[in-house]
Amino acid sequence: MQPSTEHLSLPFFAAEHRALADALLPWAAAQEVDEADDRAACRDWVALLGQGGFLRYCVPQAFGGALERLDSRALVVLRETLAFHSPLADFAFAMQGLGSGAITLAGSPAQQAQYLGAVARGEKIAAFALSEAEAGSDVAAMATRAVPDGEGWQLDGAKTWISNGGIADFYCVFAKTEPQAGTRGITAFVVDADARGLDTSEHIAVMAPHPLATLRFEACGVPAAAQLGELNGGFKLAMRTLDIFRASVAAAALGFARRALAEAVAHAKGRKMFGQTLADFQLTQARLGEMAALVEAAAQLTYRAAWMRDVAGLGTPALARAYTAAAAMAKMTATENAQRVIDMALQMHGGLGVKVGTKVESLYRDIRSLRIYEGATEVQQLIIGKSVLQG
Repeated sequence: MQPSTEHLSLPFFAAEHRALADALLPWAAAQEVDEADDRAACRDWVALLGQGGFLRYCVPQAFGGALERLDSRALVVLRETLAFHSPLADFAFAMQGLGSGAITLAGSPAQQAQYLGAVARGEKIAAFALSEAEAGSDVAAMATRAVPDGEGWQLDGAKTWISNGGIADFYCVFAKTEPQAGTRGITAFVVDADARGLDTSEHIAVMAPHPLATLRFEACGVPAAAQLGELNGGFKLAMRTLDIFRASVAAAALGFARRALAEAVAHAKGRKMFGQTLADFQLTQARLGEMAALVEAAAQLTYRAAWMRDVAGLGTPALARAYTAAAAMAKMTATENAQRVIDMALQMHGGLGVKVGTKVESLYRDIRSLRIYEGATEVQQLIIGKSVLQG
């Protein structure tokens, strides 16, 4: 089963994005990875994506990347296509980008040389460690501390819900360096997985299995060179990193929704009942029409947001100001619409839809977390609402 590529003819995309899709589509369809063990599968996907050259889109050209800079439209093409075929493949790709994004944006030359090429080749697995038990959307409530210890920094605290936790080779960790300064007192650090005082053994099981863990820092020592970006500039760096990848989260949801729609169409055409197929009933046709419209509405917002970021990155101030709200609209609409489309696809399958092992059943579990991570729907609504009030 292959997704359509008609959307790539839209003016949001350029020749390099169409060329990427031409290479990616047959590659993704040909891969066979045993996903029974999500941690082993993610390692396998990172290796395969690196060998295929697709992780090169996670880093700039100067460090072995495919394009001069991180390109949101390329990320969208990759995530939508990978998500259509395998949510774990999408996850593995996305975390290489998100986990190394702060190094791309603010890393020292030494940090960029040490990590980014290895990420692009699939030789190092990356992770982004921001969330805490009491500091999810409320980043200012972060409790993890980093204090100078004479030779570098000592980190103490815990991060949770960390994707790639326990399999990553390094973590971009955000910690309080001025505890009373709120978001203005946060600094980022690159912490290698073998750092003294770092424990990543507490794995978290979730309804759609993928590698998650709680990280515990107990007198975790890192050298001064591990500081990532400016002192107390960590919050802005985290938000800039998330901004790059927010439209790509929408693309992942879009890939799930397109797959659910494709599964629904195939099932409707093949399901015999009352002397005809399920597809022959007007109620089925109406439901498929609703699903298709929900998918396309999400697609337009997703592609627009990615295009805006790429164009804004070339120095269009008006688009740069509008991008954050556009990305929030895309992320909110794509994830919420995908949930509705997948639910309708499952309903159309009847009892088969809830049978463990069917594609719509797994999609039903896969989509749920996308409405929460990298900014829950309610947070996106606040971002959009504030933008509307500001005019």
